[in-house]
Amino acid sequence: MEAIARLKNVPTSPRKMRLVADLVRGKRVGQALSILKFTPNHGSIKLEKLLLSAVANWQAKNPDAKLEEADLYIKTIFVDGGRTLKRLRPAPQGRAHRIRKRSNHVTLIVDAFNAEVTADEVETTEKSN
Repeated sequence: MEAIARLKNVPTSPRKMRLVADLVRGKRVGQALSILKFTPNHGSIKLEKLLLSAVANWQAKNPDAKLEEADLYIKTIFVDGGRTLKRLRPAPQGRAHRIRKRSNHVTLIVDAFNAEVTADEVETTEKSN
């Protein structure tokens, strides 16, 4: 059973957050946490907290299952653009340049590895039979 965690209006551009999200996509939770802990990007701190929240949501949905035996992994993670704050910055000769302060929304889905059989596993079992 999967668990979802969402983070909205993070004051980082979606492009910068996608760089961090690509590092942990499809990884196991323990490995993803260690990657995020030692990544110097600012978005990694927010994603680390979001991943811990998704794990806590999974534990709330599965109170009888043990976290160590579940073998959780990041099933899906995607970053969408959020609201954009528009500001004006003074420019030479009385002009003004528009500054766009972007934000993003992150959605993270965590699932247990043993709960789902992947297509690769099905192919390998068919070939061995």
